[in-house]
Amino acid sequence: MKHLFTAFLIFFSVSCFAQVKTISFNSEKIKEKRDLYVSLPASYEKNKAKHYPLLLVLDGDYLMNPFTGALNYGSYWDELPEVIIVGISQNKNDQRTIDCGVDTVTGVPYGKSVDFFDFISLELIPMIQKEYRTTNFKIIAGHDTTASFLNFFLYQDKPLFNAYISLSPELPVEMEDKLPELAAEAKLPVFYYLSAADGDEKKMQQRIKKLDAGMKAIQNPDLNYKFEYFNQASHYSLVLNSIPSALYQIFSAIQPISVQEYNTKIVTLKEGYVEYLKKKYDIIENSFGIKNPIRINDFKAIEAAILENKDYNELDALAILADKSYPKSMLGDYELAIMFEKKGDNPRAVRYYMSGFNKEEIADLTKDMMFAKAEELKKTFAKKPKIKGKVGQDTSTDVQTDVPAADPAPTDTPAAEEPKQ
Repeated sequence: MKHLFTAFLIFFSVSCFAQVKTISFNSEKIKEKRDLYVSLPASYEKNKAKHYPLLLVLDGDYLMNPFTGALNYGSYWDELPEVIIVGISQNKNDQRTIDCGVDTVTGVPYGKSVDFFDFISLELIPMIQKEYRTTNFKIIAGHDTTASFLNFFLYQDKPLFNAYISLSPELPVEMEDKLPELAAEAKLPVFYYLSAADGDEKKMQQRIKKLDAGMKAIQNPDLNYKFEYFNQASHYSLVLNSIPSALYQIFSAIQPISVQEYNTKIVTLKEGYVEYLKKKYDIIENSFGIKNPIRINDFKAIEAAILENKDYNELDALAILADKSYPKSMLGDYELAIMFEKKGDNPRAVRYYMSGFNKEEIADLTKDMMFAKAEELKKTFAKKPKIKGKVGQDTSTDVQTDVPAADPAPTDTPAAEEPKQ
């Protein structure tokens, strides 16, 4: 039932979000015109400065829609990034067999398949990078015959792709032994997803499982590897089961801070909560070429960890990061106000609540909330009653109830003005 629901979501999301156009590419390498399916992200035309990872889909005639649907659905919920997807048509005159043919003795491409390999490496990828705003992060995906062929890009000294999605590959001779050797020697980060199903042919399953054993034995920190075996799945339904899992594996670092990440990696820290957040977004930019603003919910997760561990001085660093990420918003002032309030310095807490009141609202932070917090704290430092008369004399007291005004709002960046306490 879970897999059927996944399939429904994928195809529902395709119909709702995806817009795929077909273009014709005239290749000198394979001596023919080949149809390409191109899906651009929803924000592509709106944000002319933004660049996107690239996913190249072999067997684009039937794999394009599942991949496009899964990515559009994931990006809608901000769990997967927007990606440029290009699929290659291979459904005419047994093109996929010709494109991906291998020598039965050596197990490597020969003849037309060498031309197809060069078509991808020397023509198609350069054209995509010229015509579309791509980052340097590239993924390739395929199914059975094409799933095996994509592995040959790992045979290069400097692999063209950063991530590989191999769905029930029909492995050529010795590939289950050769591929782990190459992955073990990888000098740059490589993502590799492999899957099989009990509906696959038995000999194919055995060889895939041998490949899996070899990959799992690798002690290479630059290899990010995942294998899944699907029971009660056919050779074809495996595709719908595998695609979301593969994408979430590859882009796990990009996802918002989850409850699990918070509980296992963040709140357990003794210090360095803000540094953890900085590193998370540095990885997103350096590994995937994606420049995303820090999510407000990620700010709130780090704030919660700081408060739970009572490391209030870290809120100063969080305020600096907030002012850098959202300079016109009240977020930075709010973090400083919380810091001073928790440290018992209510006058300065009021000062920053009122400073934030004059800035833009963001997420659940509103002007009404900032003003109410300031007014509430003002009551805690009202002037004490003045006692008239001499000691021992029966006198009445006049209680002064007027509240001193808060300090004037700071004109410089709050976090820069106030030293860490």
